[in-house]
Amino acid sequence: MNLRELLLIGLMGWTAIGIVGTLISLARRERAKAVQGLAWIAIVWLAYLAVLITVSLRQKQRVVAIGQERCFDEMCFTVTNVGEVEGLVAQGAQRLVRVSVEITNKGHKPESEGLIEAYLVDAQGRMWGESPGLSGVRLTVKVPGGASVVSEPVFAVAGDATGLKLVFTHGHWQPGVLVIGSSDSLLHQRTVVPLGR
Repeated sequence: MNLRELLLIGLMGWTAIGIVGTLISLARRERAKAVQGLAWIAIVWLAYLAVLITVSLRQKQRVVAIGQERCFDEMCFTVTNVGEVEGLVAQGAQRLVRVSVEITNKGHKPESEGLIEAYLVDAQGRMWGESPGLSGVRLTVKVPGGASVVSEPVFAVAGDATGLKLVFTHGHWQPGVLVIGSSDSLLHQRTVVPLGR
């Protein structure tokens, strides 16, 4: 957990305390005090969101090379190889792209990155999610402490797709969207791994 995540947790705790205080004020029929408490909560959240969006729009997109780690706390994901699957027909797509990803747990106990997802984006901005049933070991696999496993997600992409890049994300509906400077945060450009295809 980093300082930015601690800041969000602190803000959420402060908000919870503020809401409890507001409810107590309402129970005591101190309407003006309750309104003032809610106003402070709104002002602080608006300021936080303004900083979050400003940072998201100003930071450059991070690019991670093949062979370079992309870490989330103690779980690291490294794209090691990219290839096309021959002999399988993808429904509605002309190519199946397989990406080999080494998942390393740098901690001391078994862990997984439970919310992690991956998708491909091309030079035109089109996106393709992982094809279920073709990938074998999932990216969310639990890895023993200090160990590594390999996941090989497969993506069905259009035949004319070029400039493919892999994106690791935790999705849109998770607390990371409110962490300042996170690549998953609101309006932030996602960190990408160019695949050279």
